[in-house]
Order: sequence, then structure tokens, then C-alpha cells
Amino acid sequence: MIHHTERPPIEPNRVYSREEVAELLTISLSTVKRLIASGHLRASQPPGMRRVLILGTHVLDLLAANEVRPAVSAAADAPPRKIRRRRNKTVQL
Repeated sequence: MIHHTERPPIEPNRVYSREEVAELLTISLSTVKRLIASGHLRASQPPGMRRVLILGTHVLDLLAANEVRPAVSAAADAPPRKIRRRRNKTVQL
């Protein structure tokens, strides 16, 4: 596996195979297939061809749609939580 700093950037106008996309995103081939089947990753398969073609723009769209954004500090705005403590009850037999 290639370290992420050594991977080439995703080129928007390039056509990738499912295997290349899996390597670019460091995910399994079956995950790429699931992303395509669920509609999260757009791909095309020309009539009469077995090969599935994926544009770089579609890979970038997938990444943009699932971008993790920093969480707004809701804890700072929320009132402090009350801590309930329970006594341990011991039962003698």
C-alpha cells in the first residue's frame, strides 16, 4: 500500500477503474462496488464492455459530499450536566 503522501492527486478528467479508485481511497474493492451500487459513487459501463469506468470528478464529488466538518462546540453552549451518584448496596445472604 502506498503512503498517502506518495499517492498522486485525483485528476478530475481522468478515467479510473474500480481497482484504481480503491487504491486511491485506500478502501477495499468490495467497498467501491457497494458505493457504486448504492449510488454514492457514480460510474458508467458502456454497452458490451465489462470494465466499469469512474471519472475523477465523481470520486471528488463523493469525497466532497461526505466531508467531515469540525463539530461546533455544543458542549460549551450547553448547561453543565448533573452527575447522579448511586450508593452501592450490599446484600448479605
